[in-house]
Amino acid sequence: MPIRGPTDTRGAHEMSVTETEKTGARTETAATVITGARERIDALDDRIIGLIQERMAVSAVIQDARIASGGRRVNLAREMEVLGHYRDALGKPGTSIAMTMLELCRGRI
Repeated sequence: MPIRGPTDTRGAHEMSVTETEKTGARTETAATVITGARERIDALDDRIIGLIQERMAVSAVIQDARIASGGRRVNLAREMEVLGHYRDALGKPGTSIAMTMLELCRGRI
């Protein structure tokens, strides 16, 4: 519930934001659907973030092994494979996602 200031004369009922206002829905039924779907999206985002962090850790292992063996930090042929995989699965925006993923995992080149 929002905090009321000393000059705020509205009651608690007037201060609360309804689910329809919060979701932009026009009916309570739609607001319930939207709220549930947003909760699912939030849970999916948490899983995606965890998977990205896991991918970053695995990428660090690969880079360390490659560098320790005298190789380069980045394997551009492999990165092109990754870009193609994301593009094929998600279309053109997939390429942007893959570029961001690669940057997170190996840093800027």
